Amino acid sequence: MNDLSNDALIKSHWSCTCNPIPTPVLCILPLLFFIGLTVSIFIFVAVHNAIFLISLLIFFALLLSFLLWNSWNWTKQGPILLFLADFPDSDLNTADNGQLVKITGLASCGSLSLESSYEKVPRCVYTSTLLYEYRGFGSNSTIVNGQCFQWSLAHSERFITDFYITDTKSGIRAMVKAGYNSKVTPLIGETTIVNTRSRNRVLSSYLRTWLGERNLSAESRILRLEEGYIKEGSSVTVMGVLNRNNGVAVIGQPPEPISTGCLWRRLLLPADIDGLVLGFSGSIDSATPCSSHDPGH
Repeated sequence: MNDLSNDALIKSHWSCTCNPIPTPVLCILPLLFFIGLTVSIFIFVAVHNAIFLISLLIFFALLLSFLLWNSWNWTKQGPILLFLADFPDSDLNTADNGQLVKITGLASCGSLSLESSYEKVPRCVYTSTLLYEYRGFGSNSTIVNGQCFQWSLAHSERFITDFYITDTKSGIRAMVKAGYNSKVTPLIGETTIVNTRSRNRVLSSYLRTWLGERNLSAESRILRLEEGYIKEGSSVTVMGVLNRNNGVAVIGQPPEPISTGCLWRRLLLPADIDGLVLGFSGSIDSATPCSSHDPGH
């Protein structure tokens, strides 16, 4: 079993950053804007020509929109979803050892299966349960370093294990090495199960028990609990490197990160994919953030 809980916490911390935009660029741009604005104002005052000033403002407005667009898509994993949607499906009959492949098929459990933390859904190959807490003015937040007036991740449970996938294109059954010590990029969104609004902060007895089992505070406060999973029999898409061991097809993580390249049709900068990629096939084909509920859920 592979514990990805820390990855969820890191991703939540990065969601407020401007990756994949380099930090030096963000430091240099305000300085360039200030210099350009000073020069353009001087030209406007000296020769009464506002063309340079207007052009500068339009250029930086477009540049700011471009950076904000990339920042927002980074938090939604847009570049990775588009890259996967454009990557052609592979045929395991003709794929070579060491080749990067994208396989779509039905997932089935291996020697170990998982159970979702809150809804207790059995026979899963991937589970993710995230607890968010809202820190407002005068609220009883338990997150010391959480910022005011926004949701912060208070607790995460995200696990994945080795499983099998039956390729719909070739009919071959392959093992997906996503278990212990494997790097995995899950594109599985979570669905909101519990949401204690500001007018109704009373926690249910089941939620209180669930919090108590994890040594979390059961005080009445604004919480949002989300859960997502891949149940056995779900149609999933896996992207990784193919290896054959004694005639058995095994899909594992690439030896080094893969770059999506510039996606100019969506005006997106390159992003690196580190590890095996896993997502629901329908959500990847539409290149939108994945839903945690598949048709069989």
